[in-house]
Amino acid sequence: MEDIYVCNVGLFKALADTNRLMIVDMLSCGELCACKILEKFNITQPTLSHHMKILCDSGLVKGRKEGKWTYYSLDEKVVEDFKAFLSNITSSKADCICNREGVCNWK
Repeated sequence: MEDIYVCNVGLFKALADTNRLMIVDMLSCGELCACKILEKFNITQPTLSHHMKILCDSGLVKGRKEGKWTYYSLDEKVVEDFKAFLSNITSSKADCICNREGVCNWK
């Protein structure tokens, strides 16, 4: 059961930065070249690379090389799985973690 939390914590960490959230928002429109992403931010190319590495390592973003540039896009499967996880943990349900014996002291 805890595996699902472990699997998703990296996504939350990757999204815990304003620039990375904005990059994900940009990528929701489709694949973008790193050069286009860089135009929208007041950051250096190495800083963008740092942010993109974190997003790619989390699985949320995919990158592909073409010439000297890298093109980035959201991994739609990961996005859908993450949305389902977030919906699940924020919804009331019979198998809620607090309904398990010994998990929450107030029940």
